[in-house]
Order: sequence, then structure tokens, then C-alpha cells
Amino acid sequence: MERTFIGKNPSVLWFLLGLAVFTVGVTIMSEATGSAVISTSFLKTLGKTLCLCLVAIAMDVVWGYCGILSLGHFAFFGIGGYAIGMWLMYARTEDIVVESLSGAVIPPTPEEITQAVGTQIFGVVGSSDFPVIWTLSHSLTLQLLAVVLVPGLLALVFGWLAFRSRVTGVYLSILTQAMTLALALYFFQNDTGLRGNNGLSGLQNIPGLDDVPQAMLSLWFFWASAFALGAGYVLFAWITSGKLGSVIRAIRDNEARVRFLGYHVEGYKLFVFTLTAMVAGIAGALYYPQAGIINPAEIAPIASIYLAVWVAIGGRGRLYGAVIGAAVVSLMSSWFTGGGAPNINLGFYTIQWTDWWLVLLGFTFVVVTLFAPKGIGGLIDLLTLRKKGDV
Repeated sequence: MERTFIGKNPSVLWFLLGLAVFTVGVTIMSEATGSAVISTSFLKTLGKTLCLCLVAIAMDVVWGYCGILSLGHFAFFGIGGYAIGMWLMYARTEDIVVESLSGAVIPPTPEEITQAVGTQIFGVVGSSDFPVIWTLSHSLTLQLLAVVLVPGLLALVFGWLAFRSRVTGVYLSILTQAMTLALALYFFQNDTGLRGNNGLSGLQNIPGLDDVPQAMLSLWFFWASAFALGAGYVLFAWITSGKLGSVIRAIRDNEARVRFLGYHVEGYKLFVFTLTAMVAGIAGALYYPQAGIINPAEIAPIASIYLAVWVAIGGRGRLYGAVIGAAVVSLMSSWFTGGGAPNINLGFYTIQWTDWWLVLLGFTFVVVTLFAPKGIGGLIDLLTLRKKGDV
């Protein structure tokens, strides 16, 4: 008898249950409910961590399941952030401009309001005109579509060019990294229309919700991030547990044999690459309003390398492994770089973790690669199998 989806993926039920308990627990302890056990600042950190877990799952599917080591998936994450950030900056600045001009003797025309908004947004780079790229920034609906469609289109075009040329292995990784570097350098330029190195700021201020305290806004974004993570986990678990999942794992293990069997390998790889890019864009759109700012440094190649490290530490080829890796590294990074970890005085030298965190992360990656290649998720698998054996 054919097993159900949950029967094939018991971890899905456990994951959703754990996520639900975690979400309820954090909600009860948040400032928005009055208990204030968890501060608004830390609540934002938890919400951002959930977004990083979602993009880590996307990375795990494209690398751990399909065998494509993409060193550019964080670029799609950043593009999603820029897409929603453009609307947030436009709508917020428009509200401020309209309010400031409301007392004028002669009411301002729509053109004057647009000109004033442009001056406020682009004055920092010496301009006042709206670039073409901001044409749709006034519409929340269109910018939400851009969150999904722009990363998807970029991944579709890039993937089609790369996969049809049968670029694989380290060469494909270098190409994805080159794409990310090109995007970052492009965004750094002031004439791109994205404010260059200044990036987009003030994203935590949601237009039309001025009367809602940040504690409540942060809780709403935390809920949205938790829902997106749960939905993404179910989606990718469904994909990887079916026939499609068997094919992409076969492509990872022996691409030539899968092609010999008559499967259109390039089509499968393109589908996975594009879908995961779109999910990464959604994760970015939820992350940066909680962060409050986005700049081109977020799209730099090093960010995508960190993403691969998270998945490797958590255990690639396991969706929950990607979640564990991203959550552990993200929270530890906040603790070590935020001053939570005490410095270690060796007498002749004081280890300050704000400076040594990346060294510790790199050392952890090396240790996991050498002694636990299946990551933390592999250790969980081992414990689970032992428990079953004992029973």
C-alpha cells in the first residue's frame, strides 16, 4: 500500500509541531503581549533567523539534493529585500512629504509630491529624479510580484544559459559567484537607482501603521516568517519525497546516467534552480523589514559562501539539517558579535569574539567537514536509528 506524504516524511509533522510550539512560546514571552521576557530587538533576531532558515532550505534543495553548489543564492535573497524595500521607502517617504505639505496655502500637485519624494530618497546620491527601475515602486502589489518574479527570472535566464551549456561542478559554482559579484558591483554604483552604498534604510517603518508599536510589528513579521518557513519546508519536503525528488537526487549522484535513461536533466535542474531562487526572494522580503536596512554588501559573494557553510554544518541533503545549521550559526553569530560572549584573557592576549567569530566559524566548518561530513543533521539521524534499533 502506498504511503501518505506524512508517512514518507515523518520529520515534516515533527518540524511543524516544533515550529508551532516555538512560535506560540515566543509570542507569549514577547513585549507585544506584555510579558517582555523576550525584547523586541531579540524578537527581530528570531524572526530574521527564521528567514535565514528558509533560504538555507532552498540552498539545501539546490545543493544537497540536486548537486548544484550555487554560490549566488543569497543574491536572490537580497533582490527580494530590495524589491520590497523600494515600496517601503517610497510609500513611507510619500506619507512624510504629503504631511509636511498639507499646511501649504496652495495644495501641491501630484508632480510636485513625486518630485519631493524623489529628492528625499535620491538626494543622498545627488539626484532627485526617479530611475526607471522605480517605476512600479508606488504599488505594493507589483513590488510583491517583483519579490518572486525578478529572482525567478534572473535564475531562469542564468540557469538556462549555464545548464544548456552543460556547465557543472566547480565551474558552475564559479559562474554563480561571478553573477553575484557582478550584481553587487552594479548595486554599489550610485547611478543604478538603488542609492549605491547607502542602500535602502528605514524599512522597519511600515507605511500606514504609524500607530502600531514596533513590538507588535515585530511580532507580526515573526509570525509571517514562521508561516513562510513552515510552508517552504512542506513544499520542498513534498518535492523531494516524490518522483521529482528521486530524479534530482539521481542527477546529483550520476548526471550522465540519468541523461542516458532519457530524462531531460537540464529541465529538472532549471526548475529546481529557479524555484529555490524565488523562495530565497520571499525570505529576503521578510528579512530586511525586520533588519531595517539593506545595502549591496548583503549581495556580496561572501554572503552566499556563508549560506553554503550553514547548510554544510547543518547537514546537506536534509531539510531539517539546513534549518538547524542556519539557526545555530545565526544565533551564535548574534551572540558572539553582539557582545554576549565574554572575552577570554590569556594574559599575553585577549580574545575578543567580535574579531574572532569568523575564525571560529571557519574552524567549525573544517571540523564538521572532516569528522562529521553529514553535519548536525547526520548526528540526529544516527541517534534516531540507534533509538529505533534499541526498540
